[in-house]
Amino acid sequence: MMIFQLVAHQPQALGTIVRHTPHWVWGLLAALLALGASQLAPRRASPLRVCLVPVSLTIFAIYGLVAAFGGSGQEAGAAGAWLGATIGSLALSLWRFPAPLAGTRFDPATNTFALPGSVLPLLLIAGIFLTKYIVGIELALQPSQAQSAPFVLTVALLYGAFNGLFVARLARLWRLTRVHPSRFATPQTLKL
Repeated sequence: MMIFQLVAHQPQALGTIVRHTPHWVWGLLAALLALGASQLAPRRASPLRVCLVPVSLTIFAIYGLVAAFGGSGQEAGAAGAWLGATIGSLALSLWRFPAPLAGTRFDPATNTFALPGSVLPLLLIAGIFLTKYIVGIELALQPSQAQSAPFVLTVALLYGAFNGLFVARLARLWRLTRVHPSRFATPQTLKL
């Protein structure tokens, strides 16, 4: 990617890129990081609230694909790659980690989840933002990349992988509302 070559050979270009980034992008980054940071601490959340992050970030990823590749002739390939990566990431995540993080509970009396703190949502949010930011820079430097099937598919696969992980987390939580919580009482090996 040209952005990495540019930064490697002309590191001062990074300052120029950052200075020319619209101010609203930094506001969006701050809001997303605050959202991710809020999930570091244990908390209680309603089913609607636990759906907001995965749904919002899925919309953000789809918007990123449409904004970057809409009208490029690569839309079908991007959509297929995104959907395939989302399903693949979802399936792999649920297969590898079928239970929610240790300490996750659903209280049907209050209709709320007790959620342990985790760094994973923050990392996924940062990953989606960074992907969108780098893609935006790359397309500003080389607009012809929007027609490059390998570039389009790589970006779509990244977005899909991130989205699949968020949807898997949501599926694990949703499962708690449908089955007895003691089934998920064993600790997991993944403790992010």
